[in-house]
Amino acid sequence: MRAVEITGGSGPAEALTLVERPDPVAGPGQIRIRVRAAGVNRPDLLQRQGRYPPPPGASDILGLEVAGEVDQIGEGVERWRTRDRVCALLGGGGYADLAVVDARHTLPIPDDLDFIDAAALPETVCTVFANVFEDGALKPGETLLVHGATSGIGVTAIQMARAAGARVIATSRGADKARAAAAIGADLSLDARADDLEAEIRAFGGADVVLDMVGADYAALNQAALKPFGRWAVIATQSGGRAEIDLGRLMMKRIVLTGSTLRARPADEKARLIAAVEATAWPWVAAGRLRPPVDTTFPLQQASAAHLRLEAGGHVGKIVLTA
Repeated sequence: MRAVEITGGSGPAEALTLVERPDPVAGPGQIRIRVRAAGVNRPDLLQRQGRYPPPPGASDILGLEVAGEVDQIGEGVERWRTRDRVCALLGGGGYADLAVVDARHTLPIPDDLDFIDAAALPETVCTVFANVFEDGALKPGETLLVHGATSGIGVTAIQMARAAGARVIATSRGADKARAAAAIGADLSLDARADDLEAEIRAFGGADVVLDMVGADYAALNQAALKPFGRWAVIATQSGGRAEIDLGRLMMKRIVLTGSTLRARPADEKARLIAAVEATAWPWVAAGRLRPPVDTTFPLQQASAAHLRLEAGGHVGKIVLTA
């Protein structure tokens, strides 16, 4: 099969090289997917840079989410059949023609959804569901504040929160991105370069849940923006991982601060999460209410160009590789 390797083990986007590797084989409890499309995510950039190694047992090939057809079924798998259209959450291995995955980490693709749009779903939907709806306990009528609102995670969070009956405050960098977040569904969309974020969020009534991909630079803002009993979920620290926390404010507001990653979770926990996503969020996908926009697609051999596009930060929505 074709696969994308990181020449030298780490490096710039240009270090990504298309090579041939032996076809993987589905073991017990696994399926093999003929990959038609693979999502590109920020953890892929970190792995390429040598800052986010794959967990034990995972493929060293980049790629945390794919869509395609089942083409091999391992022993003990009963749900799936060959040629089933599926998308899946991976620990690695997505930038390739074939990917092996725990069968429990796989979701059916609705009939009206193509492979490119389906590949944009597993990693982002699972991340948002785990942090916003499970750890953050977002409820109908509450308000979600999402930073980095035009990223793959951000656009997914906007759509999922709206589908669940919540309001959304979005922050993004630049007027064009603020307009894009509003078009996707944000009730209040703010330009982090021009707007007084704290004042605007306070005037809107504050937030019940914050989905934070920024980290240190927005720590003070988040503490000010959250209502009493607010929940603050950190999933990335793009501006730094060391922040000043006003413990008195946390105590007085009864704020809950959580943080998590997805990739290194045990297989059984990922299976539980996938099942919860299928029960709660997949009906939104089937109904067309959850369709994160795809910014650009690149063929597999242009994975380096896809990484450069993501690094540049001008995208709105997901970037996807195609077979």
